[in-house]
Amino acid sequence: MSFLLQLSRLIDGMSRFVGRWVIWLIFASTAISGLNAIVRKAFNYSSNAFLEVQWYLFAASFMLAAGYTLLNNEHVRIDVVVGRFSRRVQTWIDIFGFVVFLLPLCAVVLYLGVPFFLQAWHSNEMSSNAGGLVLWPVYALMPLGFFLLLLQAISELIKRIAFLMGLIDDPTKKADAKSAEEELAEAIRLAAEEKAARGA
Repeated sequence: MSFLLQLSRLIDGMSRFVGRWVIWLIFASTAISGLNAIVRKAFNYSSNAFLEVQWYLFAASFMLAAGYTLLNNEHVRIDVVVGRFSRRVQTWIDIFGFVVFLLPLCAVVLYLGVPFFLQAWHSNEMSSNAGGLVLWPVYALMPLGFFLLLLQAISELIKRIAFLMGLIDDPTKKADAKSAEEELAEAIRLAAEEKAARGA
């Protein structure tokens, strides 16, 4: 199990690295969008390439950061029912979800997405829009993003099993995050201070 935990730490480190750099793709997409709007208004000029590169960058940020999002336990989840269970039961539900849904989904997307990308790459498929860009780079994002998500899902599965075995602490607990009770106490304290300041 120690080897698997080392592998998990390696995958987590890679996901953090990707997550730190992917944020710049959103910045680039925003900057290009703003520049495109300025050029269109000031010089009455626009290009489909400008629009498509924004789409490429946004798609890259969304697809490549999926593993990083899973690492930080920030995917959308419905905790109304699951939140009532013990942490161990929640961990078993996570394991079931990874094994039955997430890992097979990633495998299917890779199985279907890699040939789709290779076909576009070999044919050098271009956008149907005038002045558009080549399409294979954006097609590559689908298998690449799901490969990164698959790796992170394996890491999360290892950590959940290690937690159930008592080898590590709860992998979903954020060290720097306040509990719901602490946040409520903080909100009550701030409200009391504001009320006291208004009454003074």
